[in-house]
Amino acid sequence: MTYASPLLARHGAVAALGPDEGVAAHYGDPMREQRALAHGSAAVDLSYRGVVTVAGPDRLSWLTTLSSQQVTGLRPGDSSELLLLSIQGRIEFDARIMDDGERAWLLVEAGEAGGLATWLTSMKFMLRVEVTDESERWGVLASTRRLESLDAFGPHAAALVWADPWPHVAPGGYSYAAVDDAHHPGLDRPWFEHVVERSRLADAIEALEADGVGLAGTMASEALRIAAWRPRWGLETDERTIPHELDLLRTAVHLSKGCYKGQETIARVHNLGHPPRRLTLLQLDGSTHTLPAAGSPVVAAGGAGDATRPLGRVTSAALHYEMGPIALAVLKRSVDPDAALVVHGEAEGEEYAAAQEPIVAPDAGQVVGRPTGLLRRNA
Repeated sequence: MTYASPLLARHGAVAALGPDEGVAAHYGDPMREQRALAHGSAAVDLSYRGVVTVAGPDRLSWLTTLSSQQVTGLRPGDSSELLLLSIQGRIEFDARIMDDGERAWLLVEAGEAGGLATWLTSMKFMLRVEVTDESERWGVLASTRRLESLDAFGPHAAALVWADPWPHVAPGGYSYAAVDDAHHPGLDRPWFEHVVERSRLADAIEALEADGVGLAGTMASEALRIAAWRPRWGLETDERTIPHELDLLRTAVHLSKGCYKGQETIARVHNLGHPPRRLTLLQLDGSTHTLPAAGSPVVAAGGAGDATRPLGRVTSAALHYEMGPIALAVLKRSVDPDAALVVHGEAEGEEYAAAQEPIVAPDAGQVVGRPTGLLRRNA
């Protein structure tokens, strides 16, 4: 059964499509909502998201052995991110994680929850853990600041808030960014995801509005995410994605932890190779007054080389209230960062001129033997 947020009944609400289906894309004024969200005076309904809990005394050590992240010492109130990888090091699940002292809470995209719960259950063996898909009971409200008004709507009427570690380099992590950490645009987008009971969602919004916090749709949150260079599972990822390509070694991979599935690929690419693709921001020509769809091919501009040969694909696109039309794209590593590009739209003859703003540095990786200073260092 498809989830539909009760907030879709609000005046002006326009339903989101695609991965955000079930909540509002906007409530009638996308640019105003985006500006309010950026300034911390709005919250976005992400109640369609998946929520998986892991209870039991072995939960954190067990998740550490399975994942790319070291969470054994995760304390109540701390936030982290972990990946579950294939043997080939490709991303299968990307989870936001926090612990309340009794249970670990994994916040994921709606499309991940069922598969994640099933896979974790299959890996229990004799360990003292209990996995539950809680998606029908719990959802998420998010903002660019911590919203104390929502504390009473969390588990046991207490706050449960995931604070996005992006773009700070987590312990054991490593930056692949083309800019130094002090100039990373993610610093302009702090992000907090509050776990709230779905059945009390309307009451939670009333409490927010009493404190002067309005509603924004997912068009607003997506524009801020893209501008912050923050990758998202199911959009920036595909069946071939490895963490290096999206700069996810920054927040979701601990390079010094023990063995886990996919670790060999993580270490080999990081130490001896380069990721085959790289995430980039595209500044788009706005003269068409439309946006390219996810999956739109990116080619060289001006007929340079084989202009029909795709160099990559758009993964997300949005209209930013300050930057105008922008997109994230995954390109081949060999694409010249200074090359002018064109995005082919879905309609016949629809094209978008695009300028690159590299996110993952083209020379990222091959750390062994690399002179100090050629790539951003881990914190």
